[in-house]
Amino acid sequence: MIERRVAGEVPRKHHIQFRGPEGALRHEECLTREGFDGPYSILYHTHRPHAARLVGPTERGRLSRVAAQPEALARRHYKTGEVAAGPSPLDARVPLFFNDDVTLTVLKPSAPDTVYFANGDGDDLFFIFEGGGVLESVVGDVRFDKDDYLFIPKGLLHRIVPDPGVAQHWFGVEMHAGLHVPRQWRNDVGQLKMDAPYCHRDFRGPVFRGPTDVGIREVVARREGRATAYAYAESPFDVVGWDGAVYPWAFSILDFQPRVSSIHLPPTWHGTFATRGALLCSFVPRVVDFHPQAIPCPYPHSSVDCDEILFYCRGNFTSRRGVGPGSISFHPMGVMHGPHPGAYEASVGHRETTELAVMLDTFKPLRPTAEAAALEAAGYHDTFL
Repeated sequence: MIERRVAGEVPRKHHIQFRGPEGALRHEECLTREGFDGPYSILYHTHRPHAARLVGPTERGRLSRVAAQPEALARRHYKTGEVAAGPSPLDARVPLFFNDDVTLTVLKPSAPDTVYFANGDGDDLFFIFEGGGVLESVVGDVRFDKDDYLFIPKGLLHRIVPDPGVAQHWFGVEMHAGLHVPRQWRNDVGQLKMDAPYCHRDFRGPVFRGPTDVGIREVVARREGRATAYAYAESPFDVVGWDGAVYPWAFSILDFQPRVSSIHLPPTWHGTFATRGALLCSFVPRVVDFHPQAIPCPYPHSSVDCDEILFYCRGNFTSRRGVGPGSISFHPMGVMHGPHPGAYEASVGHRETTELAVMLDTFKPLRPTAEAAALEAAGYHDTFL
């Protein structure tokens, strides 16, 4: 939902007859948001896009969200590097945290998806910590690489093909109410403002290929965590053209333009993408605060209305010790948190930071899963003493 795009063959107006070279009527598919009031795309198929035979429930693509047993309210540290490599992206997702608005996962896929997938539970945003590959969708292909955000809109038919022989490690955020650009970064006509931390040119949309057939006839759709399989007689990737504002894209975190101030700015200035009840922030290498008496290190704070998840990528995390690439820190609302001992004063005089990290603040409490508990590094809370 960055801007409208058009590719391939489309008629001069929507909802009118559109025929192929031999006179066959092409079939219009409307992929809509918020009923029919939100952003949408219209796709044109050579076959009926809804002619799918019901196969039945499947474990493929199923995502179980089961909370671990209640534990003490504490600051926590999870090592996602310990997650085992999984099969295809569809089946490799390991759920770590969830609430009514988001589900957070980590995955290390090692093979391409062998079915097409339509996620009916929300928009998917993956941060590619390690690896790369190609997203294949009915509206075109999106190449993604290390340090990219990869966005896949809810309901879009797709599969992911990771690069072979390359270690993969992705952090996933499933947004149940949809991803949007924070409102302060758009003008009244929806264009990204000149003072936004990115521009339209930074977003790499799909490269349309036209009808394709790699032999896949099975589609898996997920809703409320449950997955169902369907079968097609023809390739469902038979789109001859499309236009609209709902499509996948990739965006490099290194294209995010950080704000600089004389004194320390709150995390909201790093806001990159938003959803209902949550803000996702990008921390990238940058010049730090330049007031003569500035303290660049984040101040201790009591965020009594937000849970905070921080996925560490690389660089010098001046406020933390014991965390490393692939670590996740979890600071729940109601528990004050801040820099480790000595980091606050040691930051005085610093002129830049090399940290790279992704943060998510949520207004509803996040519930860790049993899978997350298995990755926890014991004793993290008391490392702040």
